[in-house]
Amino acid sequence: MILYNITVNVENSVAEEWLDWMIQVHIPEVMATGYFLRNQVSRLLNEVENGGVTYAVQFFCRNLEDLEEYQRDHAPALQDKHTRRYGEKALSFRSLLEIIGTDVERK
Repeated sequence: MILYNITVNVENSVAEEWLDWMIQVHIPEVMATGYFLRNQVSRLLNEVENGGVTYAVQFFCRNLEDLEEYQRDHAPALQDKHTRRYGEKALSFRSLLEIIGTDVERK
């Protein structure tokens, strides 16, 4: 399984509205593409004071091929919509992680 992680630093002036838009509009649009099994949104707790809030928006995908197809066929338009709405007020970077194990416990 692949974890597609988008880390976003959002200016305080739009943080509440951004989070609402992500939950109500953007994430449902991404999920509607059919490439992801589930998603989650997290907020960074040990934030450095920089005038913003940092979130990790994560999507879980079956395999790399599905993710690559999503990135080719759907991501550009969805990212453009986000950029047009928030511009420099919400800066992001993406990372891909392969999930090796879940709920691993120490023996």
